[in-house]
Amino acid sequence: MTDTTSPPYRSGFIAVVGRPNVGKSTLMNYYLGQKIAIVSDKPQTTRHKQLGIVTREDAQVIFVDTPGLHEPRNELGKYMVETAARALIDADAILFIVDVSVPPGPSDERIAQLITDKPGATPVVLALNKMDKLKPEDVLPFSNAYRLLVPAAQWFLISAKEGYNLDDLLTAIVGALPEGPALFPEDEVTLTHLRDLAAEFIREAALHLLEQEVPHGLAIEITAYQERSGGLTYISADINVEREAHKRIVIGKSGQMLKAIGTSAREEIAKLLEKQVYLELHVKTRKNWRSDAREVQRLGYRAEK
Repeated sequence: MTDTTSPPYRSGFIAVVGRPNVGKSTLMNYYLGQKIAIVSDKPQTTRHKQLGIVTREDAQVIFVDTPGLHEPRNELGKYMVETAARALIDADAILFIVDVSVPPGPSDERIAQLITDKPGATPVVLALNKMDKLKPEDVLPFSNAYRLLVPAAQWFLISAKEGYNLDDLLTAIVGALPEGPALFPEDEVTLTHLRDLAAEFIREAALHLLEQEVPHGLAIEITAYQERSGGLTYISADINVEREAHKRIVIGKSGQMLKAIGTSAREEIAKLLEKQVYLELHVKTRKNWRSDAREVQRLGYRAEK
């Protein structure tokens, strides 16, 4: 007699962890089918924990995209590391993403130790990302080195950028989740507010366009977010920088850099909202704000209780 019983529905939170710039946000955006997490080639792009919800007939996967775990050097860095560590503790399963095109480093080893030290038998899936950059002679030594960090984990060679092996990875992620009902409506994709996504898209544009030393000291404040007649969304935002010299760089000669940032960000926000956007940007100096706990909190980086 054929068993026609449907497999159990699964749902839960999966912490997406890894050192900075290994492709966590790229992978999550791929699974969501839309952009909610900003992406750049600069480390520590992700600052906040961000939920991305994938609902299927057999499961609801709640990805918790976290800041890259690193050695913090200021109050902002402490917030980011605490945010990632807390997500790891609370998760039903863990997706550990690494850059397999290079050998493991101290940050990878620290993350693996955090995973190993986590109380309880939390399932772990290891994603060996950036295999498209992996040299043939390095496939075995590099992949084996990462697998030894978390021996009990299921592992997959993937390319988030190219979309390689991501279906099999998602199947393994679903299998690692506990049985249970959907936790969010099936049309919910993220819990991040639109104004917060707008702020992130502004910061992403700055990350892409500005010099290496400037972007890490940026914080975006949305000062106005209004739905106006004719399907227009009006957004006003402050770009906060740590130094007067950085303010001049962000503005650029005759305001050209600020205009370029605004144009790029407005296009991304308009795609997200599917409506016309009027974006107004201002640049302000808040000296060394990343090292001031009060300023870090005021700018929206508050640890969860």
